[in-house]
Amino acid sequence: MKLLTGLVLSVSTLFALTNAELAQKSKKAMDGFEDSISYMQMTLINAAGQKKVRRMKMKVLEGKDSDKSLMEFLSPADVKGTKFLSYEHVNKDDDQWIYLPALHRVKRIASKNKSGAFMGSEFSYEDLGAFNPKKYKYEGSPSESSLNGKAVYVSPAIPVSKYSGYTKLISYVDKNTFLVQKIEYYDRKHELLKVGTFDAYKKISGVYRIQGITMKNVQNDKTTILKWSDETIKNGLSARDFNKRYLSR
Repeated sequence: MKLLTGLVLSVSTLFALTNAELAQKSKKAMDGFEDSISYMQMTLINAAGQKKVRRMKMKVLEGKDSDKSLMEFLSPADVKGTKFLSYEHVNKDDDQWIYLPALHRVKRIASKNKSGAFMGSEFSYEDLGAFNPKKYKYEGSPSESSLNGKAVYVSPAIPVSKYSGYTKLISYVDKNTFLVQKIEYYDRKHELLKVGTFDAYKKISGVYRIQGITMKNVQNDKTTILKWSDETIKNGLSARDFNKRYLSR
């Protein structure tokens, strides 16, 4: 009996899902949208509970390892016309630019500044890049737990970029769908900085798309909530729709 039990455990260990494999499955769960056009609402909540609401339009072009995204602020007046363009890369840091209408100029976001807050929110420039497992190092296999009644894998990852604002990310991934439910972000002092809760997913033309993210900074007690609406995919967008010249038009 002991021999049989040991054999079962050995086989189970041999075929255990690794953290690297889990990350690939998580990415694959949301692949295949080709491109996306959506509207977004960003709600900034300070430590006193006061709120600011911003509206944006978002375009994304899916690539094998190089998504492109373009965000434009529609309101309120103090941020209207601000545009943010990002080109994802695997073997180097993403290229990112922001157009500031008050200055009438395009500013490139330096790699060493990617950990900075995006437009005063609790999302960093680094957070706005598309998720790609190749940007992280993985070791071992995930542990198992439960989150809000769901069985989840708990998986750590270490950013590859030396300019990352994080030393570690811990993801909670639904065991059935492989969709990320929560991520804990640890700062350069190895302390918990913030927690991102992925509030909802929606299938659009058979592809899962995120509908809400709540980013809670546990160190300053500020929160930013992102909500997506009116999203369409497979619109026929191409790389020319993400040309840097568009920023200053």
